[in-house]
Amino acid sequence: MLEPWSLSTIIACLIAIAIAARVAAGLLRRGVLRLVPRMTAALRSWLLRVAGVARLIELARRHLPRATAWIEARFAIDRFSGLPLTLIALLAAYLASIGTDLAEEVIEQSGLVAIDRQINQALAVVRDPDVVAVFGKITHLADITTLVAVAGVASAFLWADRRAVFLPGLSLSIAGSQLITYVGKYVIDRPRPEFLTFAEAATPSFPSGHATGAMAVYGFIAYAILRDIHQPRLRFELAFWAGMLIAAIAASRMILSVHYASDVAAGLIVGGFWLLAGFAVTEYLRETFHYRNSI
Repeated sequence: MLEPWSLSTIIACLIAIAIAARVAAGLLRRGVLRLVPRMTAALRSWLLRVAGVARLIELARRHLPRATAWIEARFAIDRFSGLPLTLIALLAAYLASIGTDLAEEVIEQSGLVAIDRQINQALAVVRDPDVVAVFGKITHLADITTLVAVAGVASAFLWADRRAVFLPGLSLSIAGSQLITYVGKYVIDRPRPEFLTFAEAATPSFPSGHATGAMAVYGFIAYAILRDIHQPRLRFELAFWAGMLIAAIAASRMILSVHYASDVAAGLIVGGFWLLAGFAVTEYLRETFHYRNSI
């Protein structure tokens, strides 16, 4: 059996991973910013040139005006209730589908269970006592008491900064994600992996509450901070490093051997779903209040 890596080796690997992820994310962002507008314009131009499409649209507007207007409104880019909300709804539906499939795999004791055990065994190589101590500190960032304190402080700052419009979305993200997490834990009732470090837990394993809470709380706080920042580069950096923090907390649960990989994945999915719900509520309220204040 391989000896666990030293703390210095793990730190060097983590730095290398962070740098590689940052470079890859930067390249992806640059590519998306360049390609998406071109692809959208090309697709729109192609659709309009296809025989019968323009005629079909005109007939739909004439004979089904309400339905056509509703569909066109879902793709409007000048308001949140248009294309942005449509994309959020589609992504949320996709996450719900993945999460449901993952839960079914766990309930049916499929091959995923064996993969989870293999990953847990493979992580033995990083369970050096010093490394475990470091990740023990990281995992405490998503303890329920810590998350409540962080959410409370964030709420106070948002209120003091006259951005109370963010509070319903933050509350929905936290409450919804925690409710689904604990219902899932006791309905599926999956046993925890063998405790191989100092860390222990009393609740069932699936999904990971720490991963769920980290995604919902830290994800929403990052969104609240960068939402009104107008420098694209700064917004990107905030989003990226918030994502790295969430990823570190999620990884800590596997390294400490209190969760399987699928538990963590499910937690991130649940947290991501309710994070999107929080985004939607906040953007709807911002749009509504802006409209009311403009008339």
